[in-house]
Amino acid sequence: MPEVNIVKVKDIMSTEIASVNSDDSIERAAQLMKQYDVGSIPVCSQEKIIGIVTDRDIALRATAQGQKLQQQTVRDIMSSNPVVGSPDMDVHDAAKIMSEKQIRRLPIVDQNNLVGIVALGDISVEPDLQDNAEEALKNISQPNGSRM
Repeated sequence: MPEVNIVKVKDIMSTEIASVNSDDSIERAAQLMKQYDVGSIPVCSQEKIIGIVTDRDIALRATAQGQKLQQQTVRDIMSSNPVVGSPDMDVHDAAKIMSEKQIRRLPIVDQNNLVGIVALGDISVEPDLQDNAEEALKNISQPNGSRM
């Protein structure tokens, strides 16, 4: 029987995470996205994740609606109760969650504290996991009627 190599999320996740507070400006979130070259930023209260804000949120919930960005905070456009994973979960399970929920980055929490983020790119560079990343990306790229 072939040996199965189980890769845990903690082995591939990024632990240097930029985050914002729900009272931060949308501009601050956008600046961090640019600085770290990411499309989403976790929203935290202390170390606890309470939401996530994406470049899509900024484009669709703020800019496209003609809102005054200077008067809006991250709280106004963030998605609350984001889907999260744990450091000890199998990477295959993380990829499955990302595929089902159509997300490219999965915040990782330990005892309710944000400890990392695993991105689709992190999964795709692992030779044993490329099929998982391809499948997740295919599903993430599918149009979803509930998203506009």
